[in-house]
Amino acid sequence: MAVEPISIRQMETQTADVYEAVVVMSQRARQVAQNRAAEKALYELDDFTTESYDQMMEEESSEYEEKDKATTVAITEFIEGDLKWRNADLEEDLLP
Repeated sequence: MAVEPISIRQMETQTADVYEAVVVMSQRARQVAQNRAAEKALYELDDFTTESYDQMMEEESSEYEEKDKATTVAITEFIEGDLKWRNADLEEDLLP
């Protein structure tokens, strides 16, 4: 699950600008992390009871599911071409 080095050539298949690629991947990683935090908050809200804190911690550790890191998900989606984005600055320049 570790992030492996990727070739700049792989990033260039999606966009010619390496900096744009990094920005797109970092924004997607942030989005994945925020979605996971929101899902966790909703899950905890649904399962909230008046049990003691120790019992809650035991349940969480037994239900732990290891997921890929948000950066790994973002990089994989970018390299495979699953991400769609637009450059708002270029669109403004194209308007009459």
